[in-house]
Amino acid sequence: MIFLAVTLGFFAENIRESTSEHNQEVQYAQALYTEFHNDSIVAANKLSIRIKKLNDLDYLNAYLRDSNLNVLSRNFYPSFTRGLFLMTNYAFQPLDGILNQLISTGSMRYFKEIDLQKLLGEISVCIKNVRARNDQEYMFWSDPIKPFLLRHCDFNWLNRIRANNVSANSLDLVNNYQNSLDNIQGTILNLNSFDRTEASNIVMFLKQILIGTQTLQLHNYIVTNHKILDELRKDYSLKN
Repeated sequence: MIFLAVTLGFFAENIRESTSEHNQEVQYAQALYTEFHNDSIVAANKLSIRIKKLNDLDYLNAYLRDSNLNVLSRNFYPSFTRGLFLMTNYAFQPLDGILNQLISTGSMRYFKEIDLQKLLGEISVCIKNVRARNDQEYMFWSDPIKPFLLRHCDFNWLNRIRANNVSANSLDLVNNYQNSLDNIQGTILNLNSFDRTEASNIVMFLKQILIGTQTLQLHNYIVTNHKILDELRKDYSLKN
């Protein structure tokens, strides 16, 4: 009787631990899914506005080569601002709070599926690569773009379109202006020292950097993110 009681207690404890671990596994899976699903939406939005940024850079390149720089077109400063001045709005900053928690606490052991473990390792690399690429983009903005802007950008133009909407972020502000009927003129400062070729090269080099990010680091993150979401849906019957 004592042996039977001890044996049954042993099995009951194993069942309890197994059930507890499974519940913990499901909770972590749901938390991971929520984090990666939210980031997939942000990444898609960033990709969309980055494509528009490339269009702004193409417009600037064509304009800077042979258009009138004394009297600027209405579209010049919206494209100039989005293309060269605004950078942080376009950077994708992936979240990995839940993933880091799983790694630091040893809770990755809950996930037994080899495919999922492999994908979580791949997404960690993708996140590091995206962040490193963000740093490279910011370095190019810091030099040569920022000194170029300080010499030639009419920041008063941005202040004037902000006058009636001081709480809006700069990207929405510029987009709203371009979709309005307002016509607020800006100028190129220090026009006598403005070098069309230098400006065009800066614009086109930035475009190549952005294309590289989108086709490599951002693309790889999005693809791996989607694979993880598919795997979590399959293994844990999760839904969007």
